[in-house]
Amino acid sequence: FLSDTQNNKSSISKKRSNNSMTGPLYKTLLLDMDGVLAEVSKSYRASIVATCHKYGATGVDYDLIGDWKARGGCNNDWKLSLDLINEDPNGQRGLTLEQVTETFEDFYQGKDGTPGLCDLETLIPTKETLEELRKRADKVGIVTGRPRADCDKFLKLHKIDHLVDASVCMEDGPAKPD
Repeated sequence: FLSDTQNNKSSISKKRSNNSMTGPLYKTLLLDMDGVLAEVSKSYRASIVATCHKYGATGVDYDLIGDWKARGGCNNDWKLSLDLINEDPNGQRGLTLEQVTETFEDFYQGKDGTPGLCDLETLIPTKETLEELRKRADKVGIVTGRPRADCDKFLKLHKIDHLVDASVCMEDGPAKPD
């Protein structure tokens, strides 16, 4: 999402008509994190699979997760893991969201000296690309369904936190709409 500085209008790909103008092209650039900044198939998606398998839902794989995410309403990976476990004929019954969340976080964050799958996340765009985008916008923000701690950790780990003015995370508002 880009906001045009000159006309105060929103546009996905609005370009400046006069290349001789100086200063930022856009007021605000908003970026999602997962799948835009962070490659998450080896972290979040793998944590879903591992969590589901731990609770007997061995039919859960990357394709099934992709199908569920594509239909919408599955941005919360803790809730998605519980739903997938409950839908799998071999999934353990009677689990709470809290139990599944704890297990998911053990895989994602790591536990007892075991590295977390979050360590496998990579930056999708180059740092140079993000630096160039930063030059073209007055403000850069992140809007993500991630918890703030995970968002901040990724930005710092990849040394791009200085490029971001603000982050809106899971705790900051209602869940993303379908």
